[in-house]
Amino acid sequence: MQEEDKVQMCIPSLRGYIPQRYVFGFMGFLAVANAYALRNVLNLAITEMVVVRHHKEVPVDPDACPGTLENRHHTDPNNEFDWDEKTQGEILSSFYFGYVITHIPGGIIAEKYGGKHVVGYGILCTALGTLLTPVAARQGPNWLIAVRFMEGLGEGTTFPALNALLAQWAPPLERSRIGSLIFAGNQIGTVFSGLIAGYILEDTDLDWPAVFYIFGLIAILWFIAWSLLCYNDPASHPFISNTEKALLQRKLGHLKRNRNLPSVPWKQMFSSVPLWGLIIGQIGHDWGLFMIQTDLPKYMKGVLKFHVLENGIWSSLPFLIMWVVALLSGWLSDFLVKRKVLSITMNRKVFTTIASVGPAAGVVAASYAGCDRVVVVALFTVGMAFMGFFYPSLKVNALDLSPNYAGTLMAIVNGIGAISGAITPMIVGFIATNNTMLEWREVFWITFIVIIITNIGYVFMGSGEVQPWNDISTEGEEETMNRDTHNEKRKDSENHQNPELTFRVPD
Repeated sequence: MQEEDKVQMCIPSLRGYIPQRYVFGFMGFLAVANAYALRNVLNLAITEMVVVRHHKEVPVDPDACPGTLENRHHTDPNNEFDWDEKTQGEILSSFYFGYVITHIPGGIIAEKYGGKHVVGYGILCTALGTLLTPVAARQGPNWLIAVRFMEGLGEGTTFPALNALLAQWAPPLERSRIGSLIFAGNQIGTVFSGLIAGYILEDTDLDWPAVFYIFGLIAILWFIAWSLLCYNDPASHPFISNTEKALLQRKLGHLKRNRNLPSVPWKQMFSSVPLWGLIIGQIGHDWGLFMIQTDLPKYMKGVLKFHVLENGIWSSLPFLIMWVVALLSGWLSDFLVKRKVLSITMNRKVFTTIASVGPAAGVVAASYAGCDRVVVVALFTVGMAFMGFFYPSLKVNALDLSPNYAGTLMAIVNGIGAISGAITPMIVGFIATNNTMLEWREVFWITFIVIIITNIGYVFMGSGEVQPWNDISTEGEEETMNRDTHNEKRKDSENHQNPELTFRVPD
């Protein structure tokens, strides 16, 4: 107790004035922002690393916008690396091979041992890989592929572990708000990595390695702050006030994570209709998000003839607006549930539908706006703004279904979504071979159909209710009964209940 008092004297402002669940929310937001910045910074930097190869002219597009494709780069022909498009694709995709692998292990470890170090060391691993990127690139493309694969292994644990921590820190009526704050960090990471890296590469005297050194060091500083300020659960937190402890005890039903969590009920999970509804909804969301995140700059450059600086600014604008909408919709979601205007299930379905129909309609409408740059950018921005409603709905739905196995559920759902999202660049490359407006319109219509169909599946199959297989007491009782004789089993089932194997599901 005396040691705790000393810690509290050193940081007096943290106790009683700043709710620690919000400190966790803000640091989790920075975790996701750093993760996406580290992931995406190579996408822009590689244009300054690789010599531009000149290809033969593509067929004339009768619907082409006025302007020229010349001088759309400021790339120095004396750049260091002469890598063809296939090699660049292998480098950029290698991250996702590692990313998918560690989703489920990361979720299970976070549930068993706590998510703090799983998140922290995962992003630290990605930061170290980012710092090593210039050295690896100069050793050869295979070395860079290995480093990017390692970065993906580290970052793959981020979302499952953060979801496991949310189960310990976010009361049901604040789940949308805190979850939106954390998970919407991907927009800020995407926006700032593009803008800051673009500024460094174009308007400073620094060479391309500086981009990786700067973002890697920023992530390491975050890791130090995360290690000092965040904890696995309220019971282990030295700064948390008694008032906040009492509130979390009342709302969550516990202050300490369960250290005797039984093995994951895989069979019950994969036979759960609401889980499959959630997976289907995630596939549709990731299809739309990855298509816009990866390929919108190509559309703006190849069809609308934006130059590189314009491209960076206008491609980032939809994600900045989406972030603002995600935060506002998180507050709105909690307000509607708290006032009982919508049930949790209806809330998740309504908000997910808004997050699907808005972007789907926006991208199709933009393809019919022709060459009017202002209208096209406005339609993309407004359409993608509605995707902000995804974060207080589909993104936190795994917590609704199973607080005990939230990390594993996030691993399953996010991992499958990541695979589906990685398909979209290949489809774009197959259809939009000549970068014509009609080809891109076909791409956007496919995106529209996928998003709408998957949203319908989620509406019919999804749920916001805690699922029966979340209740770990059932499995614990069965294990206890298997250790007893037949008569003792009957007596125990009638007269006794092991308190260590009982878990109270939050209201």
